[in-house]
Amino acid sequence: MRHLIEPEDFSLEEIEAVVDIGLKIYENPKAFNKVCDGKILASLFFEPSTRTKFSFDSAMMRLGGNVIGFADADTSSAKKGESLADTIRVMGYYADIIVMRHPKEGAPKLASQYSSIPVINGGDGGHQHPTQTLTDLITIKKYKGTISGHSVAFCGDLKYGRTVHSLIRTLARFGTKKFALVSPEELKLPDTLKRQLIEKYQVELVEVPYMEDVIDDVDIFYMTRIQKERFFNEADYLKLKNSFKLTREKLKNAKPDMIIMHPLPRVNEIAYDVDDDQRAVYFEQSEMGVYVRMALITKLLEVGPYARS
Repeated sequence: MRHLIEPEDFSLEEIEAVVDIGLKIYENPKAFNKVCDGKILASLFFEPSTRTKFSFDSAMMRLGGNVIGFADADTSSAKKGESLADTIRVMGYYADIIVMRHPKEGAPKLASQYSSIPVINGGDGGHQHPTQTLTDLITIKKYKGTISGHSVAFCGDLKYGRTVHSLIRTLARFGTKKFALVSPEELKLPDTLKRQLIEKYQVELVEVPYMEDVIDDVDIFYMTRIQKERFFNEADYLKLKNSFKLTREKLKNAKPDMIIMHPLPRVNEIAYDVDDDQRAVYFEQSEMGVYVRMALITKLLEVGPYARS
């Protein structure tokens, strides 16, 4: 039995295989519409979500399986004080696989230690978001042809952005060497992560205060929102929420084959007039998340292309 709590749980070969199967499903989804017949996904979201929850629900249903669960911790027995360990133990009797989002860092890891079925981390606090990383990787491969070998800029909340933390480490594992980091001083990438990237993967990190400093030179521009829910003080959030905004004007000298990505939801960090730019792929990115999650489910349940002979 395998879990996916952080991207490092899978080898690079396994990650690329999941991405490639996701692309095959994208090209021919009908070939996979019965592989999870009779299987049940428990969707346990202790923190609000739109794309991650519904993309997993959609993925399981498109594979022919069923979904149970909740989208609000207040509707679960956690409201009564039930421990996470007990919730997870019980889910093992009701479902075949679990996807869980939780506001506390490390909660999915704890869940995996008590689970009798595979657990997928759907995001834990500001820590990890491995299936968003898979979504990002399948998008990069679809539009750029390969996962590695590109220069990448991350812009926005790099301190609390779990999508950034998961993706930048994984791209470094794949051999990407050049990253530009665009953020206000208060939301810079954590020093511990920067040290790991430099010492373990020998990457080049360039930190700049304005997106205009790097946008013309990169192959991938990864935008993120300033996350209100990660701030303890609303005044700090209000001070930073409009730090960056990507507009068509700022793209005028960017590479014609650059791609603009965003894990969504968007608040006000990308102007709506960017949506029509051929380089904007963030809605397609959200779509690709369904297919790569379908591939992940088949891997963890050992069905379809991963079925044992």
